[in-house]
Amino acid sequence: MLGTNKVIIWVMTGFVAVTTVFFNLYIFLMSLWSYKQKKQWTASETIITALSVASGAHQLICYFWMTMDELDIECHIAQKLYSVMLLLIFSLKFTIMWTSGFLTFYYSTKLVTTPNQCYAKIQAAILKHVTLAVFLMPLCGLGTCLPMLVVLHPENQTMENKDCGVMMPDTTYGKVYETIYLMLADVLPGLLMIKCCISISAHLAVHLRNMKASTNGAHGPKLGAQMRVIRMALSLVAVFLCFLVVDLYVHCQIAINHENAIVLTLFFTSVYTTVSAMVLIYGKKTFWKALIQAYNVCLDEYPCLSCLKVPEKKAKPSSPPKIEN
Repeated sequence: MLGTNKVIIWVMTGFVAVTTVFFNLYIFLMSLWSYKQKKQWTASETIITALSVASGAHQLICYFWMTMDELDIECHIAQKLYSVMLLLIFSLKFTIMWTSGFLTFYYSTKLVTTPNQCYAKIQAAILKHVTLAVFLMPLCGLGTCLPMLVVLHPENQTMENKDCGVMMPDTTYGKVYETIYLMLADVLPGLLMIKCCISISAHLAVHLRNMKASTNGAHGPKLGAQMRVIRMALSLVAVFLCFLVVDLYVHCQIAINHENAIVLTLFFTSVYTTVSAMVLIYGKKTFWKALIQAYNVCLDEYPCLSCLKVPEKKAKPSSPPKIEN
């Protein structure tokens, strides 16, 4: 069934790729503009910029591989080239997952104050070396993915729905490696994000309760800038968890049933990078405001589309402390 739908998945991935590259390029350019203005990046801007670069590079290599796979039906080009491209794709995916988890961890440390001094010192030590951590993640991803060239084997040439360069876990070592890779690339960053999500949610509940009590329920509590950051962080976790469930299911189909569903993995990863980029733009108020302004200016050129314009809200002063995002 997947074989007959490969072309459809390829076309759908193409549409998703356009939005992924657009949103991540927008984030990257806005970050460069911010750096030019301030002559430095905050920790969150460093992480977000690294995430946008990894997502954009992943999408370009991913769609290039899928296009070559569609055009080179008989796999005349050297299989090693396809395998190296897949290695880079999975390495970048590892980087995206951990950078997303690291960003959520960063926001949780800014929103939640832990009473555990030992844990607080560990947090401070990690956040002190954000740039180093951002550079280490791609290296760790590459190091984690390199063994796949040895322990995994090219799929059977006569196998239905064959993709060029795909390596299957058809041995015990291959299945063990596949499990370890999924634990490192999907499950562990997922656990980190869930932990951060629980901390942020608990902080939000306590904060709302205290604010409501201080006003005697006269009016609803307001969090101002904090609420935007909280919504962004929780949305990132929700999107990640949805992707995690789908990705683990697809990899189980590959490992257990030996079904070649690699294109599904690439498609859902592309969807994840698109949605997460949109969430990041929303979370950065300056990015969101500039995007809405540019969108409305474009619609001004076509009066018949004025009904599609998005209303721009004026900034209102808020009492809660501003969170660096």
